[in-house]
Amino acid sequence: MDKRFPLPGEHAHSEWPAWRRRMHEIIFEAETPAGKLFDVILIGSILLSVAVVLLDSVAAIHARYARWLYFGEWVFTLLFTVEYVLRLVSVGKPLKYAGSFFGVVDLLAILPSYIDILLPGSRYLQVIRILRVLRIFRVLKLVQFLGEARRLKQALRASSRKIAVFLFSVITLVVIFGSMIYLIEGEKNGFTSIPRSIYWAIVTLTTVGYGDISPRTALGQTLASIIMILGFSIIAVPTGIVSAQLSKGGKPVSTEACPQCSAEGHDVDAEYCKYCGAKL
Repeated sequence: MDKRFPLPGEHAHSEWPAWRRRMHEIIFEAETPAGKLFDVILIGSILLSVAVVLLDSVAAIHARYARWLYFGEWVFTLLFTVEYVLRLVSVGKPLKYAGSFFGVVDLLAILPSYIDILLPGSRYLQVIRILRVLRIFRVLKLVQFLGEARRLKQALRASSRKIAVFLFSVITLVVIFGSMIYLIEGEKNGFTSIPRSIYWAIVTLTTVGYGDISPRTALGQTLASIIMILGFSIIAVPTGIVSAQLSKGGKPVSTEACPQCSAEGHDVDAEYCKYCGAKL
């Protein structure tokens, strides 16, 4: 349980003006009717804005409705810009929120439209807004999904060193295999350089098998067969590493967001934020 003695400034949230506390409750919380309504409208707007971007990329639709689609894109961009500013205003540590996952996603969701003014075509990157729909887990009170997401994040973090060693080993193997196939097949069979041969080794080891280049000699085909068989066993390694960490279990979490840093994922009985120490 995240309990300890209060630190100076922890109760700053209670000293906020009523409008600021109300804004935080509506924007960051989903337990109240107003907060849930806000998130439902937000998610609907996100889906509509992504649909506008997708439709704008269809030549026939763009030719007929380009002006309306462009207008719609800017309407959503301005709405999301206002929302982003309000999120920064309604937390005690705006920079902390800006650097969080959702803070970065919220910023990236509006930047493409402004960048498009200087670099035409950049607005199609607005499809990143679909990541904002992840807030639906909080809106629908699917707390168990929030807990599972935190467990997955912790498992990936705990497995990072093992996965790094695994990736380094794979890179070493493909460099060796690529160099070997280059010596065996040579330029006459399409392996024009070691980097291109390494590309073939990666495609073969991962069992993708594009087939754009392939060995012609018996020795090269034998090496390819070994790499393919090895690929089946290697693919399962990262899955096993992460699964081992996930099997250790985790604690249930609440949907409550910290009023100071906007962090989520606290234990259901937590009284203080585990990230900044503010009172929840």
